[in-house]
Amino acid sequence: MLSRLMSGSIRNLEREYNCTVRLLDDTEYTCTIQRDAKGQFLFDLICHHLNLLEKDYFGIRYVDPDKQRHWLEFTKSIAKQIKSQPPFTMCLRVKFYPPDPAALKEEITRYLVFLQIKRDLYHGRLLCKTSDAAMLAAFILQAEIGDYDPGKHPEGYSSKFQFFPKHSEKLERRIADIHKTELIGQTPETSELNFLQKAEMLETYGVDPHPCKDVSGNPAFLAFTPFGFIVLQGNKRVHFLKWTEVTKLKFEGKTFHIYANQKEDRKIILTYFAPTPEACKHLWKCGVENQAFYKLEKSSQVRTVSSSNLFFKGSRFRYSGRVAKEVMEQSAKIKRDPPEIHRAGLVPSRSCPSITHGPRLSSVPRTRRRAVHISIMEGLESLRDSAHSTPVRSVSHSSFMPRSRSMMPDGAEGPSVISDEAYSPSDSVLPTPVAEHSLEMALARQTNGAPRSIEEEKESEAGSPAAGDSSELGADGREAGARSSGEAEQAMVCLQVLLAGRANH
Repeated sequence: MLSRLMSGSIRNLEREYNCTVRLLDDTEYTCTIQRDAKGQFLFDLICHHLNLLEKDYFGIRYVDPDKQRHWLEFTKSIAKQIKSQPPFTMCLRVKFYPPDPAALKEEITRYLVFLQIKRDLYHGRLLCKTSDAAMLAAFILQAEIGDYDPGKHPEGYSSKFQFFPKHSEKLERRIADIHKTELIGQTPETSELNFLQKAEMLETYGVDPHPCKDVSGNPAFLAFTPFGFIVLQGNKRVHFLKWTEVTKLKFEGKTFHIYANQKEDRKIILTYFAPTPEACKHLWKCGVENQAFYKLEKSSQVRTVSSSNLFFKGSRFRYSGRVAKEVMEQSAKIKRDPPEIHRAGLVPSRSCPSITHGPRLSSVPRTRRRAVHISIMEGLESLRDSAHSTPVRSVSHSSFMPRSRSMMPDGAEGPSVISDEAYSPSDSVLPTPVAEHSLEMALARQTNGAPRSIEEEKESEAGSPAAGDSSELGADGREAGARSSGEAEQAMVCLQVLLAGRANH
């Protein structure tokens, strides 16, 4: 405790901090910031570095010492938000997915969104049916290696690349067939555009999954998309609420509630449980920001809480920034020559999260490259029981499922199948970026191939639950455990094998 206080005091004496932000192409932007610099300052530096004007869709993500992910708040001091010691390491990611990414004004914006969705596909966040997966992967191949050339691309060339957490030889052959026969002549720009149009139609487009459990203890993933709030269980989307239907988001401790009004004045409440109070607060904050961004007509409509209100109970956190409609209106006014885009070349690899790790051109000389090797970590949260959906407390006590975006028949209600297998993103409960020591944690979680529960994901962290407050618009809201020595020894053996294999790549 004393050492922590001393280290904090020493940090307060520093006037400048080194900061590294990992970009979507896995290059790094390094800079020095003043002690009192706010998040907006760093974000503006990165956008200038990338020559990016349509920047409202993006955000900076960081991980605290307890492995909890956060979005950097632009109105607050960076040093006060990040609890770890400098130098600070963060990531640039898409925070608000464009409702129609193909309609973005500038190609540089579309390219960055393309890189994000490609990451989503690799990590299993953008889960889809096999036919859609083959087409998406073929678009990536065409965008990054061009037309099929028998002299350069021998038999089985598509198997050299890792587009998904896992896939079969049959899928690899299908990807190659599409690339060879259906995409000839497409430029990188066209292939990326087609990729975006295909991805936008999928049920899991824009999903940044939050692992939770329903009131029956069944695992689920909650997410906010451009079109509303969704719940994924097994290989189905079991709930979908449009943003116009959502009336209130609230959390207390580890409990998250979402209130909605549906047709015929029917009110429902969905209740879920996050692994920790901190995770629940992060879930709530993401919901508050997404609801404001996609639902409101003007940013001036965001309800704020006066600092002079001494009797207000709950979080004063509210969304700050332009909403989607304002962003699109501002984008329409952009008039400049399109900035140059330096696309990365495709390098075969099965050990990295993006298949673009290799010699590349950086858009600004200050960028330094770092190959981030991340093993494929599957099954952190297995959702095998797809038959259970979250119980809904409703005035009419009936279940609800609106029409799916993927051509659900008129009048049809019920769960919507999103893929051929259970939704289980490979690293959604791990910090982003994944640190080297996280490999050991992930392997220990997968000892003997047995998936572990959300609570078990936090076994290596100890602490006490934080009390949460509740409010009308939302509320502020760790479990302890110990890993057996046998599991740790097996994990270390697996880690050594993995690292030995990685040295050969």
